[in-house]
Amino acid sequence: MAENGETQTPPDATAQPAPVKMQTLGQFIRDMSFENILAQKGLKVEGRPNISVQVALDAKKRDDANQFEVGTRVKVESKTESGDQTIFILELDYVGVFHIENVPDEQMHPFLMIECPRMLFPFLRRVVHDITRDGGFPPLNLDNIDWVQLYRQDLLRRAEAQKATATTN
Repeated sequence: MAENGETQTPPDATAQPAPVKMQTLGQFIRDMSFENILAQKGLKVEGRPNISVQVALDAKKRDDANQFEVGTRVKVESKTESGDQTIFILELDYVGVFHIENVPDEQMHPFLMIECPRMLFPFLRRVVHDITRDGGFPPLNLDNIDWVQLYRQDLLRRAEAQKATATTN
């Protein structure tokens, strides 16, 4: 206690950690493929198509100490209502380049796999919308993605794969 009766706090106790800084330096389509199988084969489709969407994420550090590249790969496949014929396939690898500071090393992986895709998603959604529309179909508006849940599922999948590998060795 100080002479005037006030409690002194050590200087480090009130120090706030530096705020996280995240800047999108750029975003681009690394690879894209759209196959309009309906037009190629002259198929006639009736009813509502079945659409499946698969999402995969990848992140890597760039040469600059605070720059990271995060890729979101989306595969959209539309099939006839019966599921026996493919109508179209869209594959898209959409990448963002980020400058990130003040994220602890143990939190960097979830940050890259959750926050960065969340920032890119509206732009990726727009590309999917435009490509499907320009390909001759009603524009596809992707539903929001729960990036936290996707990250957790990926961790579980990796843990199970690692466990399976350990038991076979």
